[in-house]
Amino acid sequence: MATETLTIDCLTEAHTDQLGRAIGLAVEPGLVVALTGNLGAGKTRLVQAAAAALQVEDQDVSSPTFVLIREYAGTTPVYHFDTYRLRDLDEFLELGADEYMHGDGVCFIEWAERMAEALPRDRLSITIEVTTPSSRRFQITASGTRSRRVLARLTPFKQTGAE
Repeated sequence: MATETLTIDCLTEAHTDQLGRAIGLAVEPGLVVALTGNLGAGKTRLVQAAAAALQVEDQDVSSPTFVLIREYAGTTPVYHFDTYRLRDLDEFLELGADEYMHGDGVCFIEWAERMAEALPRDRLSITIEVTTPSSRRFQITASGTRSRRVLARLTPFKQTGAE
């Protein structure tokens, strides 16, 4: 199955927050969002904005670096993984990742490239590139039916606001 990609340049942190909220409004239960980018690229910030759109309390959302996974109650449950400190794929699977990824919520997985072989084929992959201290380039790729529906909902955002 072919992939589709949307590139969005966010020139400010406020634009990044707007994109995150647009993603939060576009997601649907069962979606996996695979996030990649260097330290400080804005993966957690994007998840915070998406979770806010799903009515998760802002102060609840933080990086799960030391906890590995955080669960947030919102209009759709949000499962936020950070795989940076995991040793291997087995450790990821021991967290119950497969159950979360096939559950009733949306999974945001930071450092997803480290666990790529365990991720579902149909996922929304977001690569974040730092272009200046306050701007970012987002490559958003859909690889299946569900993720394409979500990507289609994001296309108007590209046309109206982020660039």
